[in-house]
Amino acid sequence: MYNPLELSEKIERIVCKDSFKKYYRFRPAKFYSGISSADCCGCNLRCYFCWSNDLAREGKIGEFYSSEEVSGKLIAIAKKFGFNRIRITGNEPTIGKDHLLAVIKNIPDDYLFILETNGILLGNNEDYIKELSRFKNLHVRVSLKGCTPEEFSRLTGAVPESFELQLKALEYCIDNNVSCHPALMYDLIDRKNIKVLSNRLEEINPKLADELEFESLIKYPNVERRLKKVGLI
Repeated sequence: MYNPLELSEKIERIVCKDSFKKYYRFRPAKFYSGISSADCCGCNLRCYFCWSNDLAREGKIGEFYSSEEVSGKLIAIAKKFGFNRIRITGNEPTIGKDHLLAVIKNIPDDYLFILETNGILLGNNEDYIKELSRFKNLHVRVSLKGCTPEEFSRLTGAVPESFELQLKALEYCIDNNVSCHPALMYDLIDRKNIKVLSNRLEEINPKLADELEFESLIKYPNVERRLKKVGLI
């Protein structure tokens, strides 16, 4: 097992350089009824069901871009396709805090910036959330990796106590008036644990349980290989 916080530090040294961060793709996407997307490199989890390839997760591909270059590309795509939503996705956007904050600062208020995150770094540092709370055009989507610490560990290979950081991220968002909702990969969980998770979310704020989004597994070849290797399918 690994500690995601320790992995964060290792990955940040690879994918971040001063105010620059590695990205491997900029594209329009159909999600959220159309959204301008930047696929970043480097993640602090190793989820077996993740669609991102290992090279991107480990920061072994991609090119360095400044915050101005990233925001510029995202806005250009949004204008070309008539989107009013923008996101950084692909791996973990919260790695490289200064870069992320600078990108969001450069996004005009008439675009909604959706931060897709596993919440590990946000749950470890409430000050990070407080800095994000300055942006009123921000929505945080926390992708939960299971319903319980044990399920989290089984799906990610990480130490189970890190699951609590995901919930803390949601709690800090609520406490600091940051728009947010949780998402959950449905296909690989024990259905009996959904009630356990719902109860935890209700303790933080009832709206979180009501707004829990269920994701469906897409069995890309690399995903299927990983899942078979660890016996999840």
